[in-house]
Amino acid sequence: MVLFTSTDTVTRGIVLYFHGNMKNISRYAEYAPYFTKNGYEVLMVDYPGFGKSTGEFNEKNLYEFAAQAYKFAQSRFPSDSIIIYGKSIGTGLAARVAYSRSCKRLILETPYYSIPSLANRYFFMYPVDWLIHYKMPIWTYLQKVYAPVTIFHGTEDEIIPYRNAVRLKGYLKPGDEFVTIKNGGHNNCYLFRETVEKLDSLLR
Repeated sequence: MVLFTSTDTVTRGIVLYFHGNMKNISRYAEYAPYFTKNGYEVLMVDYPGFGKSTGEFNEKNLYEFAAQAYKFAQSRFPSDSIIIYGKSIGTGLAARVAYSRSCKRLILETPYYSIPSLANRYFFMYPVDWLIHYKMPIWTYLQKVYAPVTIFHGTEDEIIPYRNAVRLKGYLKPGDEFVTIKNGGHNNCYLFRETVEKLDSLLR
């Protein structure tokens, strides 16, 4: 667990950041300044088995781990000053936390409809729903997220296809946003001006 402090004179709140499946916090630390420059602290946590975190990597442990991270964030700021952010595999955890706890906003970068729906792309000839150990049904969680939701997804995502994520549009409530990054891939959304400008507007 690493806490990046705000570079602004006024701290608006905290971003609880659930990262992707690549390496550990060191891989995602470069994104912290996008939030700290706008007056937010950033709490990044490594999942069980990632970085220095111990424990078995399974869905139950992930949810418990995420709940503890939220508890730490809430010890520093009230729930209406907590932004929950998920990237890739971390979008399932972020949506789960926002579904069960209050927050200021939920932001999902390159999310998936559910793990089984994503796995069907690669293992379409097998009974994926029986074989997969992780469900993380973001589409279910979104139906009970009362905070505003913003989704970023690139049309050229090679890991989580755009068509998989776009299915989530049907579960967004009025005021939520699905931001399409034209030609954006899985790991380069922040290279596009519309991503950074939209994030700045949300944080300010």
